[in-house]
Amino acid sequence: MTDLTADLESSGIPTLDHKNYIMKVFFPGVSDHPILNDPKVRINGPRTNYDAAMLQFEQLINNKCFILTFIETLEAQKSFNIRDKVNVASLLMVVLMGKMEYATDILRSLLLRLIDKSVLTKHPQLMLRRTESVVEKMLTNWMALCMYNYLKDYAGSSLFLLFKAIKHQIEKGPVDAITHDARYSLSEERLLREQIDHGMVTIHLVQEDPHYEKIPYQTYQTLHVVQDDLDEKIQCKVLDCDTISQVKSKILDALYKNTPFSMRPSIHEVDLEWRHGRGGHLTLQDEDLTTKSICGWKKLNTLAHYGVKESAVMSLIPRQNDSFNANCKQPCQNCTGTYFTNSLSPIITVNGDVEAGSNLRIYHLVRPIDEHHYQNNKTSERTHKAIPEIFLTRLLSTKGTIQKFVDDFFNTILTANEALPPAVKWLFDLLDDAARKHSITESEVVHAWKSNSLPLRFWVNFIKNPDFIFDINKTTTVDSCLSVIAQTFMDSCSTTEHRLGKDSPSNKLLFAKDIPHYREMVAHFYYDVQMLPQITDQEMSTAMQQLSVSQIGEFDTVSALKELYIYVTKYSDQILDALDIDPYCKKMHLAHKLENVACTLEGEETSTC
Repeated sequence: MTDLTADLESSGIPTLDHKNYIMKVFFPGVSDHPILNDPKVRINGPRTNYDAAMLQFEQLINNKCFILTFIETLEAQKSFNIRDKVNVASLLMVVLMGKMEYATDILRSLLLRLIDKSVLTKHPQLMLRRTESVVEKMLTNWMALCMYNYLKDYAGSSLFLLFKAIKHQIEKGPVDAITHDARYSLSEERLLREQIDHGMVTIHLVQEDPHYEKIPYQTYQTLHVVQDDLDEKIQCKVLDCDTISQVKSKILDALYKNTPFSMRPSIHEVDLEWRHGRGGHLTLQDEDLTTKSICGWKKLNTLAHYGVKESAVMSLIPRQNDSFNANCKQPCQNCTGTYFTNSLSPIITVNGDVEAGSNLRIYHLVRPIDEHHYQNNKTSERTHKAIPEIFLTRLLSTKGTIQKFVDDFFNTILTANEALPPAVKWLFDLLDDAARKHSITESEVVHAWKSNSLPLRFWVNFIKNPDFIFDINKTTTVDSCLSVIAQTFMDSCSTTEHRLGKDSPSNKLLFAKDIPHYREMVAHFYYDVQMLPQITDQEMSTAMQQLSVSQIGEFDTVSALKELYIYVTKYSDQILDALDIDPYCKKMHLAHKLENVACTLEGEETSTC
């Protein structure tokens, strides 16, 4: 594991650029949003009625009375659902990314309104627990903008090391390519319970085709491998029970270390060739004519199936069988489509893991007893029973291996030092002041507000989704382990004691001894932030201006305004009524100005509207 830190120093961390990071947080799962269009160069003013109308609409968005009334009116509509709230919050933050001071002022007003409502409820500590309003998603997005540099330059390395340590530990033992169950896991749902005989195999990589520039290792001119050369070749440790895709994945990891995942060749672009004897070449595949069938189940090929032994000489070559590319509509760089092997039976890969197509009966390490068992395994709907001690011991040993990395990460993000963005102190002070104003004496309430606004809203998102900040491949197995750590962090932020017994879920038992210490760390962090010198308005203003300058022009704001305007069209009567009722909005004729936007859109003269 110490090698991980050394690797990091030599090859760096594949941090996503700001634009991709923002897309992942603001619009998770969306890859082709209109705001990604190149911001059009508008020479001599707007080019179309639409552009002119959107510039007018933007002026309204920049009016505090308008934006607060707009949000409040939308949220009062029954048909304005959670998906809409999240979308509006993200679109607004895109429009305001170049005006962070103003965005912060709006956020402050919305948060104070939310606090006023929450303190009247039976459980004020539940405020910000979920994302059920525009302000809650705006807070998530604002935090993401304020924390990017902190993540990139300071806290990211400990999160990346934690991810690498989990991945490294999982891959030391067998992982079922179909069910994603692993011998070394933190998650009971993804624990490979069966004993699988396996051995370590060191592969020596040789590359003789200098034309394939995507694979950056030394080229050898000789066809016959001389024993002396073996020391110079790149070595890669794999397991003899690994499928061929798993072996290719480990080899690419060894060759590319921390190269961004999207810049590597995909496992579908290369074939694994075994150099055997004098000049013998054999292409290995997950499935081919030699694949064994047992009772109607096909067993994926492994190195053991081919009889590959220690110190085997292998080579990655450009994919020979092109039927995959023909059937794959996406670019193969991040391909998660169906690929066809020699026997032309589809195997679907998800994030580089193999999943059987619905009509196929394929297995890797453990053959399901029946169809029903197989389905359950795939969807991990194992009913919760007390975990047998032998398996808990296995989970605990995996936890012991990565414990240091969990501790380091928690220590890093729960330290109040000069690296911490001023936004954190500003937000926590706002919550403290609001609690004092409302005479809230229970410390648990403010503790919960702080936990819900930073650790649970921001950090848990990145523990579960390190691919939101790094260009990496998060497999299903790694994902399940990260969820256990995220749950531990959530428990550490809670002030209520959980009584544990032998029937408690394994993820609670795993870190049971550590949680009291983690809870102290959280409480100390909140106290230390409270003790930091107050952030002056001038300091906050400077910090926000710097962010604005660095973010301006990153997205096509006109496209974001168009998306927002859809909601104006949908609820125009209600919005116009609200603007007429509010005395400040009425004084500034905001309803009339909004009607003018519609006139400009129609191409009419605004004065006649």
